[in-house]
Amino acid sequence: MSDAPQITVYSDYVCPFCYLGRESLRQYQATREEPLDIDWHPFDLRSGKRSPDGTIDHSVDDGKDDDYYEQAKQNVRRLQDEYGVEMDLDIATDIDSLPAQVVSYYLKSHTDYETWLAFDEAVFDALWQEGRDIGERDVLVDLATDAGVDAETVHSALDDETLRAEVRQQFAAAQQAGVTGVPTFAYDGHAARGAVPPEHIERLVEGV
Repeated sequence: MSDAPQITVYSDYVCPFCYLGRESLRQYQATREEPLDIDWHPFDLRSGKRSPDGTIDHSVDDGKDDDYYEQAKQNVRRLQDEYGVEMDLDIATDIDSLPAQVVSYYLKSHTDYETWLAFDEAVFDALWQEGRDIGERDVLVDLATDAGVDAETVHSALDDETLRAEVRQQFAAAQQAGVTGVPTFAYDGHAARGAVPPEHIERLVEGV
């Protein structure tokens, strides 16, 4: 991280509202004279369907039916219009973000902020702008390489079971911190949940 102030963001790459929330944050950041860095914390939207070995069991009923997803799609489209964002997908129900979160978590801990941010934004764009499967190793290698990270670093991170366990501990820590949905933005003891508009993030950070 740089010396800039930080806003904590809990998010999952497969959450369309996290993508939209990051656009809202970007729009707020553009209005500031002083940079505002992102302190990202991973969250697992698939936790209710995840097996002990880390894979997703799509047969598990998580209570989200067709009506739920249709309402979510409508909300995504509304926010696309509100924030001026075009998206290739409305919902990504079959993609596992855990591999992307493992690589992102490694880069956040072992590279500079700009490298992590470039990869982080590339993952979001690859899924929501291009419809690519960010659970695929080759896709993550491509995105990381474009961000200046060598392929071997990605392979090493994905093959590191200790690192994967650390990420899953981060998922648990988020829930223990009271994070029940994403995106969640936190700053100076206060929080806002959802893809809130830029003025809400401004109010959270600046108290205005």
